[in-house]
Amino acid sequence: MNLDLTEEQRLIQNTARNFAKAELEPVAAKLDQEGDRPTYLKNLKGLAELGLMGINVKSEYGGSEAGVVSFSVAVTEVARACASTAVTMSVNNMVCEVIQSVGSEEQKQAYIPKICSGEYYAGGFGLTETMAGSDPSAMRTQAVMDGNSWILNGSKIFISSAEYAGVFVVWAVTDKAAPKGKGISCFLVENGIKGLTVGRAEHKMGQHASATNELHFEDCRISKDALMGKLNDGFRVAVGELAGGRIGVGSLGLGIGLAAIDYATRYAMNRNQFEQAITNFQAIQWMIAESYTELEAARLLLMSAAFKKEQGKQFARAASMAKYYATEAAERACYRALQMLGGYGYTAEFPIERYARDVRITSIYEGTNQIQRVIIARDILNSLK
Repeated sequence: MNLDLTEEQRLIQNTARNFAKAELEPVAAKLDQEGDRPTYLKNLKGLAELGLMGINVKSEYGGSEAGVVSFSVAVTEVARACASTAVTMSVNNMVCEVIQSVGSEEQKQAYIPKICSGEYYAGGFGLTETMAGSDPSAMRTQAVMDGNSWILNGSKIFISSAEYAGVFVVWAVTDKAAPKGKGISCFLVENGIKGLTVGRAEHKMGQHASATNELHFEDCRISKDALMGKLNDGFRVAVGELAGGRIGVGSLGLGIGLAAIDYATRYAMNRNQFEQAITNFQAIQWMIAESYTELEAARLLLMSAAFKKEQGKQFARAASMAKYYATEAAERACYRALQMLGGYGYTAEFPIERYARDVRITSIYEGTNQIQRVIIARDILNSLK
């Protein structure tokens, strides 16, 4: 078994790392504390120009066609510098992939190149609702056919990048009489269309630079051609794409955790107490050893899930395992890092408190880690029947 990256994968990793170090890391604290939307959008455009917004997308649609492993390592490198930028990058890749997977040729040509090139700063993933979070099949947003149009009514919450997204993939109930989860369809809705309102940005604990908004649909009329894939087959599509998205979120968490423990370890090597570097003390050594071991295990789980997806194998269980383990390992690494810095770790003068805030959401979005445990257990139990 060869666990080394290929030449192309390493090139993608280095490209993402160099851009993150040069463009993202120097402004990450400012974006978090003060906000600077023009700079944030400029950096998204820069990632697109490097081919990092459609890494697992075919070249004929403007993608890099570099595969899922490349996507995972690239998200990790971007997240090490700026988690807010990494989440938009991850969602953009997911939106491109779902359009590529089930969209018509006309839909693929119309929207994927715009996201990959940066003409659209972002794409939005419109699934979650107030009463349909961990259980998206309970959604209430509806789409009703009216002549040659669909009329959308309802709301979505926690939509990343909604303020600057060019297009949204939106799920809605199209057959209220169907069994739960069987009457849901998937649509493409352009931002700015009449009847669609983007709500105010949420005031979040972390990842401040990335906007998270509600979407409100009020008699929003879209073309019948906005339907993506088969009618009433949308829930299956959503479940499949969420599994892939978990590789992105796990990779994002890994990047934050590595950034935190790298910073704390370097700090500890130069921090003296009792006339010696604190890295001479076993308590600090154990924090370092535990964090790097757990993050390496997380990396291997992510590589396994990414490789399985790339090879067209069943990967849902592997993706849930990787997302669950990587994000919780990253949280532990961030809090150990904060402890290693002592009082300084709790101040905004050092980046650790930002990492600790940014990492917290990774165990919640793209399916909470409690739901990941349910998915893993059910898959194991079903395999043993």
